[in-house]
Amino acid sequence: MLNGKEYRDWISKHMTIGKDLLYLSEAECRALPLSDQEIFDLTERALVLYSEKKTDMPAKIALHPIRDTFYHAMPASIEEVSSVGIKWGSCYPENRQHFGTRQANALIIYNDYLSGVPLAVMDGLYITEIRTPCVAFASAKYMARSNTKTFGMIGCGIQGREHVRIVCNTFPDLEKIYVYDMFEAATDALIKDLQPQVPCEIVKAKSIEEVVKSSEVVATATIIPETPNPQIKDEWVSKGQTLLLSDCHSLVEDATVKRADKYTLDSIAQHELLAGYDYYPHGLPNVYGEIGEVCGGHKPGRESDQELIVCNNVGMAVEDMMLLRVLFDRALETKAGRILPL
Repeated sequence: MLNGKEYRDWISKHMTIGKDLLYLSEAECRALPLSDQEIFDLTERALVLYSEKKTDMPAKIALHPIRDTFYHAMPASIEEVSSVGIKWGSCYPENRQHFGTRQANALIIYNDYLSGVPLAVMDGLYITEIRTPCVAFASAKYMARSNTKTFGMIGCGIQGREHVRIVCNTFPDLEKIYVYDMFEAATDALIKDLQPQVPCEIVKAKSIEEVVKSSEVVATATIIPETPNPQIKDEWVSKGQTLLLSDCHSLVEDATVKRADKYTLDSIAQHELLAGYDYYPHGLPNVYGEIGEVCGGHKPGRESDQELIVCNNVGMAVEDMMLLRVLFDRALETKAGRILPL
């Protein structure tokens, strides 16, 4: 992968930097060639670089204009791949009921690393969709039992579906996937669409309790409310389980995370800021480390089959910028999108 001036010279063969701006819609981003293994490897590398302090990424700031909604401003730069930009994303959980639209939206501005000139404006939802479960499974690669046979997914929306679609890449011995969503239609749609693609049985759970009690590894992908509303009772959680959370442990009781043998975060600075926004009214538990430290071999992962491990990942812009470099390059190579005047 070219870096620095070589990369800028390569871009200049496809567009005029400083005069042209590439625009990519969501559909155009989804059509770009990118394998599941590439996505996973790039995401894991971003986690490692962040924890090794080889990136520049402030904690994402937030706006909360309406209760239980948020906007996040997510800038980051990665010197290793000459990638820099910012994602502006929002989440309005009641959009479907009120307006018939999805709850999450995002746009990205991508810049030339050497001059700061904008290069592209593109959809940010697809990149969020594909990297988020990879963060969870990068955590699971080191923190879950390698011979895991049962997996549970709470939340069957965009993120939940992507978790289920690729989970067997991490757990080749998987036999059953338990899924649950408060909207039964979302659960039914996930099973109908993904069972033909997934090599193990997808089971429609009757409750969150059934998912948790039936699964060695449990992932959550639900909304992040202003006030946590735990739905997973501590008594349901057993030693040896791994919890992969992408919603600020909003669904998990404080007692559970406080008794975990290892509690990891994607970014300590990010979660400390979220604590300042009152997302963690009981305070953060004792943090074992960042998951990038584990992925990079700086801290051990799971050391015993009996450890209860909680991995709390809320998402970072470095993951977006790592993948964005490849998406942008492939867009230029395939002449995807359209060139607009800057």
